[in-house]
Amino acid sequence: MLDMNWIRDNKELVRETAVWKKVAFPLDELLEWDDKRRALLQETEQRRAERNRLTKEVERLMRAGDTAAAEAVKQQVRQNGDSLTALEAGLGEAGQRCAELQLLAPNPVSADTPVGQDDSENVEVRRVGALPEFAFAPRDHVELGELHGILDIPRGVKAGGPRSYVLKGAGVLLHLAVQRLALDVLTARGFTAMDVPVIVRPEALTRTGFFPAGMDQTYELRGENRWLAGTSEVSLVSLYSDEVLELDAPLRLAGISACFRSEVGSAGRDVRGLYRVHQFAKVEQVVICRNDPAYSEQMLQEILGNAEHILQLLELPYRVVAVCTGDMALKTHKQYDVETWMPSRNGFGETHSASNLLDFQARRSNIRYRGEDGQMRYAHTLNNTAVATPRILIPLLENHQQEDGTIYIPQALRPYMGGREYLTL
Repeated sequence: MLDMNWIRDNKELVRETAVWKKVAFPLDELLEWDDKRRALLQETEQRRAERNRLTKEVERLMRAGDTAAAEAVKQQVRQNGDSLTALEAGLGEAGQRCAELQLLAPNPVSADTPVGQDDSENVEVRRVGALPEFAFAPRDHVELGELHGILDIPRGVKAGGPRSYVLKGAGVLLHLAVQRLALDVLTARGFTAMDVPVIVRPEALTRTGFFPAGMDQTYELRGENRWLAGTSEVSLVSLYSDEVLELDAPLRLAGISACFRSEVGSAGRDVRGLYRVHQFAKVEQVVICRNDPAYSEQMLQEILGNAEHILQLLELPYRVVAVCTGDMALKTHKQYDVETWMPSRNGFGETHSASNLLDFQARRSNIRYRGEDGQMRYAHTLNNTAVATPRILIPLLENHQQEDGTIYIPQALRPYMGGREYLTL
C-alpha cells in the first residue's frame, strides 16, 4: 500500500506505473474520495469543537443558575449532535472507500527496471552453466518419470482432477531432497526455518498484497472465511503484522510449506507434466529489514544469490532476467526471475522469482521499527523462492538423464538420497 500523501504528491508517477503494470487503478476516483474525506474530516472536527464549546457553556450557565439559557444551549447541542452524526457517517464511508481504492495502487518500480509489455521483454542479466548436449533423443520429464516409476499423472488426475500428479518412490525422495538441501543452505546462511500455516485469513492475503487483485488465483474454503495460500510469504510476513521489531539485523526467514494456486487464466498453457500444477511445495525466503533502499537492494542480491547457489549445487544451467514492468505484480518494486534450462521446452522455464517490495507490504501489515533517530518507520520486505517442487524436478530429471535412461543425481543431493549416485532402471 502507498501512503495517501505520497500518492497525491506523485500523481503522474502513480498513473504512469499503473499503465506500465497494466493495472486498472482509478486514481482520479481515489483523489475525489480523498478530497471528500478531508473536507468531511475538517467539518467534523469543527463540529466536535463546537459541541465541546457548547457543552462547557451549558455547564457554566447551570452553575450560574440560568436554567432557561442553559436549556436553549442544550437544544443547540442536540442539533449539533444530529449534524455530527451525519458527518461522521459520511466520513466513515469516505474513509472506507479511500482504503479500498488505496489497495489497488501499484508500487512504483525501480529506476533500473526495464519497461516492457510482457515476459518476452524481460532482460537477460547473465547465464550460468553449459547447456547439455545429448548424443541421443532426450526424453521429457514425464517419460522419464514413467520409465522409472516415480511419476503417475493419470492416477493423480483420477484423484485430484486436471493439473494433479502423484510422486512415488524415488520421486518422493527427490521431492524432499531438494527441499532439505535448500533448507540446509539457508539455515547455514542465517535463515530461521519455519513451518507456517497455509490456511490463512483473508486479511493475511490483503496485508501481503495478494488481495484484492489475486483473489481469482486463490482457493477459498467456503463457509470458513479462510483461504489456501500460494506461498508461505503470506504467513511469514503476516506473523509480524502490527508489531514493532528490532531490526539492527534483518529478519531472515525460510518458510517450508505446501502451496496452492488455482491457475485461473492459464487454460491450455503448460498442460503437460509438472510445470503448472495446483498443488506444490516451496522453500521460500523472506527478509524483513530496515527502511533503506540501498540496504534492501543488498538483501535482494543476497536472496537471489542463495537461489543461484542452490541451482549450482543441483548442477543445472540457468539464467537470471530482470523482470520488465508489464510482467510485474502490483506489489513489486524490483524483480529478478531465475529460469532453469528445460530440454523438453528447448528453453528456459521460470523456477525462482526474487522481489523487493520496499515498504509496500509493511504499510499494509503495519510492521514498523524504531530508527536510530527514534522515529518509527515501516520496514522493507523481500522474498524469493529457494526451491519449488515438483517444477524443479523437470530440469533435474531432463538435464541429468543418460542415454540408457538412468538419471545422474548431483553430489549435493546424494546425502538425502541414501548416497545413491544414479536413478537406475
